[in-house]
Amino acid sequence: MRDIEPAVLWPKIWTALLQTLQMVTVSFVLATVLGVVLGLVLYSTRRGNLLQNAAVFTTLNAVINVIRPIPFIILIVAISPLTRVVIGTSIGTGAAIFALTIVATFSIARIAETNLVAVDRGSVEAGAAMGASPLRVLVTIVVPEALGPLVLGLTYIFVALVDATAVAGLVGGGGLGNLAITYGYQRFDTFVMVTVIVLIIVLVQVAQLLGNVVARKVLHETARA
Repeated sequence: MRDIEPAVLWPKIWTALLQTLQMVTVSFVLATVLGVVLGLVLYSTRRGNLLQNAAVFTTLNAVINVIRPIPFIILIVAISPLTRVVIGTSIGTGAAIFALTIVATFSIARIAETNLVAVDRGSVEAGAAMGASPLRVLVTIVVPEALGPLVLGLTYIFVALVDATAVAGLVGGGGLGNLAITYGYQRFDTFVMVTVIVLIIVLVQVAQLLGNVVARKVLHETARA
């Protein structure tokens, strides 16, 4: 059933696509910076590592373990009071970006830690033995060694964020998910639903392709080095 003219529909689809790209891109960039930093803190404060600190590691590890399993639809509602304080509102694209950033940050932190832990300890110990500071060892040895697998992990998070924007649409976040629910589901417009699905598939495939290309390039450069 069609109850909206194409001249009205296509601008709505374009606006929804831009909102989705905005939510995913901004939250992904912010979460990558914050998540990688947290991952480095987790890695470096583990027992036996460069900046061993049981209190910091245990606290941060516990926070991540508590937040990560919470379904996004529950979390975005649960933190709505905090969102109102920080953003000024609990609905809209900005509010969705805030919630998406929080979720992605802790997921990236765990992914970053996992990949950093896999770095050969011999290289780390060699760098420390040569007198390099812990920060320099992290930046010049640990991060470059883990960068290839980390890029693949970040690609997974980007795809997950595209999925999460559909959930954000349920609470007024806008984007393709909101369009699919409002026009595709509630108004039984199959064309809108199919269009949204195709656009999301294209976004995911492009992101996955770019992530794989970058990861291969990084791994190749690391192997040559």
